[in-house]
Amino acid sequence: MASLNKYAPLALAITLALGGTFGAAQAAYVDVLDLPAKASALASHTALRDVARAGDRLVAVGPRGHIVYSDNQGQDWRQASVPVSADLNALVFPTPEQGWAVGNDGVILHSGDGGATWAVQLDGRRIGALVTAHYQALATAHPDDERWAQFAAEGQRLEQEGADKPFLGVWFTDARHGYAVGVFNLILRTDDGGNSWVPMQDSTDNPQGLHLNAIRAVGDELYVAGEQGLLLKWDAQQQRFVALPSPYQGTWFGVVGKPGEVLAYGLRGHVARSLDGGQSWTKVDTGLALSITSASLDSSGDFWLYSQAGHVLRSRDGGQSFALQPQVPLAPVAGALQTGANGIVLVGERGVRVLAAH
Repeated sequence: MASLNKYAPLALAITLALGGTFGAAQAAYVDVLDLPAKASALASHTALRDVARAGDRLVAVGPRGHIVYSDNQGQDWRQASVPVSADLNALVFPTPEQGWAVGNDGVILHSGDGGATWAVQLDGRRIGALVTAHYQALATAHPDDERWAQFAAEGQRLEQEGADKPFLGVWFTDARHGYAVGVFNLILRTDDGGNSWVPMQDSTDNPQGLHLNAIRAVGDELYVAGEQGLLLKWDAQQQRFVALPSPYQGTWFGVVGKPGEVLAYGLRGHVARSLDGGQSWTKVDTGLALSITSASLDSSGDFWLYSQAGHVLRSRDGGQSFALQPQVPLAPVAGALQTGANGIVLVGERGVRVLAAH
């Protein structure tokens, strides 16, 4: 029997070595929510996912906690100080100084200096407990209403699963009132500039718990775009996001518009136009079978669309039709912003590009 165990010392040594390596790796691991974004001279040349205006400043966000900003219309960029390395997906600045960014791991960041420095307001390690406490209090106050216990159970599930639920969109109407939306009907509201957040899963016409991809105001109307054709609009009288009829049952990535006219855009080139606040929609032919990943409105009121491959389309007739813009080099676009009458800033997998508008 001794011969059967002749490799035991070697096996034990390997096990101890691997265990020591694994233990060292465990000891060295730092959660991205506790790890500040690494400074990089290439931050504006690597992947970015959204761009917004903070007064005259431009600010863009992307993976690994990267946030960059420009004070000369996108010609030069500096990296912001960010306390997390989580991937960031969207941002908004309701004022030149006050801004919010959201991303993976349930992170919500706030800046009070136009995007140069950021602080964590909330992360996914706390969201589950927040949801549970909110709905458990309602369940206790209204024991005959089973909805609250169901939402409280959802909060407990979030607690058990940990910080793995991303926020995909954010919108603030001013420096105090805002929303963050994400996967599986995750939606929070704040009325105090993000010092506290209130769950709103019970205030959406989204019984399937579909992903909420974006939230954006068009004039005084607030819209949410989601998967499987989901389009929602805030109803102040009902105090909830009500479902709108949708002309497409695939994924919508966002909305863009001006008072009296709204466009929804999404997968496989699908775009729809509404002139009555989303109550009815007309399909718009973009001529593309590729996803429309971003949209913007220029100072003259023209709509612009951008595809996942980098196509740029412009409408000069209020969104009824679009024409492909010539001589635009293709590169994936995740976010876009007009910089005035003569320029467009695009962000995507290759970082920032500045194009001249034609």
